[in-house]
Amino acid sequence: MTSGSSDTYARDFVAAIAARDAAGLVSVLAPGVDFLGLTPRRLWEADDPAGVLDIVLGHWFEPNDRVVGIAEMTESVVADTRRLGYRLDLELPRGPYVVEQQAYYRTDERGIAYLRILCSGFRPATGVVVDPPAPRWPEA
Repeated sequence: MTSGSSDTYARDFVAAIAARDAAGLVSVLAPGVDFLGLTPRRLWEADDPAGVLDIVLGHWFEPNDRVVGIAEMTESVVADTRRLGYRLDLELPRGPYVVEQQAYYRTDERGIAYLRILCSGFRPATGVVVDPPAPRWPEA
């Protein structure tokens, strides 16, 4: 699945999640990947591709959870670390949901070597738009 470029590793990772493609997900991770993930109720850790696979496709996205679309992807760079934000539309047994994750990662010649993911948790896709709260800090 991966094209082998540091510019595509994270996008390929997200595509693998959406397709429930275990081989594709593992293929973009370096053998000793340093992984931490934070979901609403738990911190997750792994130090190899098999561990990341077990967490992401074995716990975060259960077999009956179907990704029906990648709604959004945004990218930026923070010094030596890349960021990829993505939102997935889901169809769960209990109805439509959405989840957003922010991935901060670094690559080497073997794939993603450092990966931190922050997850919003699965949220009901009610179609209700909530106005964001006003910032609580002074504008620059």
